[in-house]
Amino acid sequence: MKLNRPARRACLVVHAVASAAWLGLTLGLLALGVTAATGASPATVEAAVRCMKLFADWLLLPLALLTLGSGLVLALGTQWGLARHRWVYTKFWLTLGTTVATFFALRPGVNAAVAAVAAGRPLPDAGDVLFGPVVSLSAYVFMTVLSLLKPWGLTRRGRRLRARPADARPPLARSGKG
Repeated sequence: MKLNRPARRACLVVHAVASAAWLGLTLGLLALGVTAATGASPATVEAAVRCMKLFADWLLLPLALLTLGSGLVLALGTQWGLARHRWVYTKFWLTLGTTVATFFALRPGVNAAVAAVAAGRPLPDAGDVLFGPVVSLSAYVFMTVLSLLKPWGLTRRGRRLRARPADARPPLARSGKG
């Protein structure tokens, strides 16, 4: 089932805004992580990791899920398809992977840093507050490049679907509308 034009546009706006917000939030997490890892003052380190926890607990996962969901709706509801073009397929798996990593790696690392600093101990490992944002930011920038350049062409499934005779395609695909 293909999305009609207003629904497709609305979903595209939601996806672009959520993706940009996720990218910006990750950049903010990286800045806070650098501040925590290099902060001379214990109060500065504590403030930075507490802000990271706030971002990770309240903003990061909802934005990740919104990006994943809206991207999936766009892939399944437009001519791009989920497994027709390599760039869409790659973006899907990277988005899914970074969403899972956010939940199982980044948030626990930030929570451990907050617990240590709140107990008066030094930051246990600077990698806990730096590694996740660096990896995430790299992945999001790469996915943004994929969205803009749309490289690599069709997947095997996409080539097979394109090679089907025109009379075997759904009417929407034959007309080129949508």
